[in-house]
Amino acid sequence: MKPPNLNRRLVLEASVSASDGAGGQIASWIVLGTLWGELKPRSGRETTGAAGPLSTASYRITVRDAPPGQSKRPVPGQRMLLGARRFRILAVTEADVRGRYLTCLAEEELAV
Repeated sequence: MKPPNLNRRLVLEASVSASDGAGGQIASWIVLGTLWGELKPRSGRETTGAAGPLSTASYRITVRDAPPGQSKRPVPGQRMLLGARRFRILAVTEADVRGRYLTCLAEEELAV
């Protein structure tokens, strides 16, 4: 396997819920760390969201491996940020047999 070009600085975030003080919950995001990764586009489509048309693109994001349970190991349900862009992590798997890299399948949604 050719080593990936880890040239993008990505911020890994996890969703947390907190009380809103009125008996409900609000979701917010906390930063878990910074990862260097490689982004490769896979496919895209136009869909309709609650606020109107959305452009949805899927990406393969490769990052260095981290031991299971470590905060810098991505898991589904988290997201990665690249500037103002947000990538929702759908699945994570090992990218190579030596376990040096992880592949994250992610989606980015943009209002059209």
